[in-house]
Amino acid sequence: MPDVPPPEAPTPGAPQPVVPRPLRRLGFLTIGLFDPEHPADGHESTLRIIELGEDLGFDSAWLRHRHLQFGISSPVAVMAAASQRTRRIELGTAVTPLGWENPLRLAEDLATVDLLSGGRVNPGVSVGTPMQYETVRDALHPHTAEAEDFSKERVSHLLRFVAGDPVREFSGKQGVVEEFSRRVEPHSPGLRDRLWYGAGSMDSAVWAGRNGMNLLSSSVIFPDPEEEPDFAAVQAAQIRAFRSAAAEHAPEAPSRVSQGLVVIPTDSATAAQERRYRDYAQERLPRTRSPQGPRGMLFAPDLVGTSEEIAEQLHAHAGFREVDEVAFALPFSFEHEDYAQILTDIAARLGPMLGWSPSAT
Repeated sequence: MPDVPPPEAPTPGAPQPVVPRPLRRLGFLTIGLFDPEHPADGHESTLRIIELGEDLGFDSAWLRHRHLQFGISSPVAVMAAASQRTRRIELGTAVTPLGWENPLRLAEDLATVDLLSGGRVNPGVSVGTPMQYETVRDALHPHTAEAEDFSKERVSHLLRFVAGDPVREFSGKQGVVEEFSRRVEPHSPGLRDRLWYGAGSMDSAVWAGRNGMNLLSSSVIFPDPEEEPDFAAVQAAQIRAFRSAAAEHAPEAPSRVSQGLVVIPTDSATAAQERRYRDYAQERLPRTRSPQGPRGMLFAPDLVGTSEEIAEQLHAHAGFREVDEVAFALPFSFEHEDYAQILTDIAARLGPMLGWSPSAT
């Protein structure tokens, strides 16, 4: 780590600089891409990457959710498999779009996998109309497409089901051996506290805090139209608003926030790998220069460089300065060996520069 000069004496009455908080928890996020001709190989690669993450001391591994694409369509199933090949690393989704899900059935699956993992599951969810809904609505909701509610009420249902609130009034025995419960079974105590909301707007961040959820803030946000389109500043404001809302909701409960920028260290990369990484980031850079689409999405630039260079950029990033947990996103469309190199550099070099210490394996 580079030497840091001693701070100058503060000027009386001047605003004091914010010292970046040490990184407490380090995670990574993968989309789990696969070749459609050999999908099993891609899923096996994802499981091996999660195993590597545990060996390197990462605190968490997160799975993107992709439907009708060549990426993980069933993160819950992959988490179940990973839970039997790891013993410590936490497993999350970032995020599961609830427009594709029945909250009651999802609650059953999540509780089952959480118990199998020993309480390591961190489900992240979001709401909204499914992507390209007009092309899939008749297959996804063949009889209820017009009536489906894609609002945050869908999250509220999931929260209640996971918490163990009654689903119905009926319970007890029927016949000789059939016994029924009023709540979702199995019930996994503690899972409710590990539910995350993937929020990109101020309203969603505040809603998550008021409803006792943790906050996933990624490399995509939706600023208010009157806001200056400065990604880091907007993200920092959303995180602060979430923490304030969470404190009002439950003053004694900790409010967790994880940031998910795309981070690609090059310390041990070959020359060919580094060229590929920089070309990838350069191709995606134009979309970060102005709001995109009808909702004015803001994208964060991918961070590519040595761990020292990336650490300097992160310490200057207003959003990063608000968190002590991250789930750095692995870039799309790279090879297994590339992801292994990136994760190794993050764990061995970048993480410690950010104040993180690897978990015991």
